Order: sequence, then structure tokens, then C-alpha cells
Amino acid sequence: MDKIIVHTAKLKCSKEKAFEMFTSSSYLVKWLTVKADVEPEIGGKFELYWDVNDLENDCTKGCEILAIDKPNYLNFEWRGPKRYKEFMNNVRPLTNVTVIFTENKDQTIVTLIHTGWRNDKDWEEARQYFVGAWQGAFKLLEKFVSEELE
Repeated sequence: MDKIIVHTAKLKCSKEKAFEMFTSSSYLVKWLTVKADVEPEIGGKFELYWDVNDLENDCTKGCEILAIDKPNYLNFEWRGPKRYKEFMNNVRPLTNVTVIFTENKDQTIVTLIHTGWRNDKDWEEARQYFVGAWQGAFKLLEKFVSEELE
């Protein structure tokens, strides 16, 4: 259990809208990345880019959606940044991200679970990096949704 990253956000929006935050390229560029190419279907692309001048590194190029149940559940592959590329991006299976959307009164609870971490020092460093990265991303997501709907 200690090798799993779990983050939760409370969004003041419908489950459908929260789901779009993760499956709409136009929304993803507003809170998570600078360029997105997402095809919300099984086998569809889940490609996010953080540097438009380098589309080979610091991205999820080649990642796919593995499971989708709109607007309840999304599962996709995930790659690491350039500093972890050698070990994190050249393995099968890649790390895996599951996002679950649950309505609770006037808000949606978004739970992200990032798994697939291996057991060595480099992998643990990468996992700790993503603990912070997801935490920061979810803060931006909550802020974006609260401002978007005002």
C-alpha cells in the first residue's frame, strides 16, 4: 500500500464536468499541461506535453486510455519526466493512473490512484516526485474549477 499514490480533490461541479477535466484536451491545458491530445475511448491517446519545444521528453507521448466508464471511471498509462525517463518510460507495464469520480451532494469527489511503482531507490525518488506533482496539480484543478464556475 505504501507504493501507491492517492490524491483526492473536492470539486464544486457535476461528475460529468469533473470527468471532462481529465478527458477534454481543452480543459487539461487549463489546469495540468500546456498541450494535450486525449481521445476519450479505450485505446485512445492520453498524451500530455509540458514543453512544446520538446515533444519527446516530459510528456506522456504514447500513453493510452486502458479503461473508461464515463463519467465514473478513467484509467490510463503514465510516463515520467526526462530525469526518470531511462527506467520509468522504458518498462512494461508503464505506471498506471486510475481516476474515480463520485458525486456527494453539490460536489464531486475525484480520487486519483497512481500505481506501478517498482522497488528500488530510483523508483522511490520518482514516486516521491509524483506525490508532490499530483498534490500541486490537484490544487490547480480545484482552483480552476472554482473559478470556472463562478
